[in-house]
Amino acid sequence: MKLFLVVFMVQIGLLMAQKYTSSFDNVDIDEILSNKRILENYIKCVLDEGPCTAEGRELRKHIPEAIETSCAKCTDNQKRFVKKGANFLKTKRPKEWSRVAKKFNIEGTRATAFDAF
Repeated sequence: MKLFLVVFMVQIGLLMAQKYTSSFDNVDIDEILSNKRILENYIKCVLDEGPCTAEGRELRKHIPEAIETSCAKCTDNQKRFVKKGANFLKTKRPKEWSRVAKKFNIEGTRATAFDAF
């Protein structure tokens, strides 16, 4: 019985480690996208051109892996944030989107994988 509990707890730990932290899942993405100053700060953070908030550092840290894995470790909220943010930048701020896409190599087959999630 004790062995079962140990194995069960290890499996739970492994499952939980398979997702990015959900501590920022309650961030108001609409507020960020509608506030030019805040949005520009996030863009500068992601592009390594300015300081980052805790959320920005977390985002920047996971972007390469999230792109590579089609956001496999993202929570549902994080996937929604990425889609909404990317679509916003593509349509409203195409120059910035181009710079972000270039930095993280979101082009060609990666663009297809990125768009898939």
